[in-house]
Amino acid sequence: MHARAVAASTTALLGTAALLLPLSPARAADDGARPVIVAHRGASAYAPENTLAAVDKAAALGVDWVENDVQRTKDGELVVLHDDSLQRTTDVEEVFPDRAPWKVRDFTAAEIARLDAGSWFDPAYAGTRVPTLEQFVHRVERNHQKLLLEIKNPQLYPGIERQTLKVLSNEGWLDRRHVKHRLIVQSFSADSVRAVHDLKPAVKTGFLGTPPVTDLPAYSAFTDQINPSHGSLSAPYVAAVQAFRGPHGKRMEVFTWTVNDAAAARRVAGFGVDGIITNTPDVVRDAVGG
Repeated sequence: MHARAVAASTTALLGTAALLLPLSPARAADDGARPVIVAHRGASAYAPENTLAAVDKAAALGVDWVENDVQRTKDGELVVLHDDSLQRTTDVEEVFPDRAPWKVRDFTAAEIARLDAGSWFDPAYAGTRVPTLEQFVHRVERNHQKLLLEIKNPQLYPGIERQTLKVLSNEGWLDRRHVKHRLIVQSFSADSVRAVHDLKPAVKTGFLGTPPVTDLPAYSAFTDQINPSHGSLSAPYVAAVQAFRGPHGKRMEVFTWTVNDAAAARRVAGFGVDGIITNTPDVVRDAVGG
């Protein structure tokens, strides 16, 4: 995830405000629960981001939750990659030197499958591939992990919300057990989060960003989480989010990102956040006792 401005369409979709409910101001202060630790793009400090190796590294560290990013190829395959370009995390410039700017949407799934997505990180990971969404969820399932799935750049891929849900359904991830305990779908686009909620209301959703407190009643109609950058976070803001009930009737949550050191982890845990998204899940877990 990268910090960015929320699309202008966010404001347009904000609808009727929900009622502010008299809930406790901070979860951690009330029940002593520790925040959930989420391995950002897998354990991406220790293995190439968004690869099966990063999922396995998170599992080896005993981390239940992994986060990933989904984009779409030229021929309509969903692949797990953060950037809308293949340039940073693969050898696409060497394999396809005449195809700049190397956008994901300009390459077929078969072409992307040829790329090395590990050597940029460390030679030990040479030959690591960009996984499809199917491959990624298979690995998460095999490892008995849970998935925080980000729909990336939805404005580039019309209909990606429906397609993502179809893949999840085909792979068994929309049954009651997964939806209730093992899956969250999030995006920086409020339109995209709203689309997921409308298409599959049972799925837990998250909005990436820090909407004004005055807009939170409208967000609570379609998202279960508000997930801000840790640099934008404060205890009063966490309390404001948690004072609302989301679309499933439960207190809204805050998962914050990307927290990679012990001091920052302890700071946001003190704010009462429900989850911490991190490249270094072992460091954060040790810091907050999760």
